[in-house]
Amino acid sequence: MPIQPAIFETHEIRRVYNEETETWWFSVVDIVQVLTQQRDYQTARKYWNKLKERLGKEGSQLVTNCHQLKMLAADGKQRPTDAATAETLLRLVQSVPSPKAEPIKLWLAKVGYQRMQEMADPGLSLDRARETWQKHGRSEKWIQQRMTGQETRNKLTDYWANHDIRKGEEFAILTNIIHQEWSGVGVKAHKAMKGLQDHNLRDHMSEAELIFTALAELSARQIAETDDATGMAANKVAATQGGAIAKQARKALESRTGRPVLSADNFLPPGRKSRPKTVKKTGK
Repeated sequence: MPIQPAIFETHEIRRVYNEETETWWFSVVDIVQVLTQQRDYQTARKYWNKLKERLGKEGSQLVTNCHQLKMLAADGKQRPTDAATAETLLRLVQSVPSPKAEPIKLWLAKVGYQRMQEMADPGLSLDRARETWQKHGRSEKWIQQRMTGQETRNKLTDYWANHDIRKGEEFAILTNIIHQEWSGVGVKAHKAMKGLQDHNLRDHMSEAELIFTALAELSARQIAETDDATGMAANKVAATQGGAIAKQARKALESRTGRPVLSADNFLPPGRKSRPKTVKKTGK
């Protein structure tokens, strides 16, 4: 399902979750609109463009840290939008004189604090996720499998973080290796197969896809633990071998049932479903 905007007072702040880096990105213009107290979005956008130009001339790292991500625009279409993390926005707020500066900083800090709470106690994020999935009609069986898979994922990323793997790009590389190995397609290709854009792939997986993803990630972690894999080179080997174990299981099931495990199905609501793309699988 499309990600709902975050709410600051009465203002909607658009956001996107990058599942590869596990980071929230917020619309910069939406934050600027709150800070400048402009009712008109275009006026806020022009203000941000001028501020961005000034910061760029000053050599500010803030502009470099902003990226264009697709977000839902007023016309109902996904359009490229300047976005930044909460950490970057906390610094950006200091460049805009505003009575809303302190409240928005507290709000952004709260967003970060909630994430820190969830990192310290993953059960909190799972409880919030369960409520969301229930509201959108997921079955208890699906929810349980999704939560089990997330616990397996968390144990794997904890291992990586403690063995010289950097969160972000390196997490994404290893995740894609595992996914490519077990499924025959990369993460982006699998999302394209399901017609997904700014959505979490795992939230749109079938029960079988969730199970094989969890098997691949559990296998990768246990192999890494057995070999005490440290750094990218060693963990790439563990990721490949772990994915291969799940691949063997997938092929055995498909051979027995005559049905593919990978599916183009998603849980997007009627009228918002994207058209799935045909993606050539590899590594069968």
